[in-house]
Amino acid sequence: MPDTSPEIDPRDTGRTETGTDLAPHARVPVKLEEALGAAAMALIVVISFGNVLVRYLTNVSFAFTEEFSIFLLVFMTFVGASAAFATNEHIRITFFLDRMGPRTRIAAEAVTLAATTAMFALIVYYGGQVTYDEWYWGETSPGLGYPAWIYTVWLPLLSLAILGRVIGRAVATFRGRAR
Repeated sequence: MPDTSPEIDPRDTGRTETGTDLAPHARVPVKLEEALGAAAMALIVVISFGNVLVRYLTNVSFAFTEEFSIFLLVFMTFVGASAAFATNEHIRITFFLDRMGPRTRIAAEAVTLAATTAMFALIVYYGGQVTYDEWYWGETSPGLGYPAWIYTVWLPLLSLAILGRVIGRAVATFRGRAR
């Protein structure tokens, strides 16, 4: 019996000619992740530039800049990962994917989605445990003495957002609507 399923290219990003429809299957606009990532990047730039400027002019460094910059970088990474899965622009090895048939590509996509789901589910679970422990024991950050959980609570929350994007991508891919 011939294969009548539509040929789906997992590498297809769904970009239209105008670039306005990055993830037509997504219920939550990808612009949300893009805006959050841009805001985090802008804050990192402002904080770092301010620190460099003050250090140059006064020979004194702001103590908080590293703590906030690391948090913002992790935040930006997770938000970017969520956007990458929504638009199907996540990292993959296309050298092998280009040489696969349609069924093998779908199988590779299924393995990718399963592994990603498992990894971020583990981050939700263990990140939640770490956050709870930091809250319960009253742990504080080393630089500013803020409660440490305000930094780590974002790991499970953003991992849930990524899981939502991965599941949405999987549904769209296997329904044949992936773009």
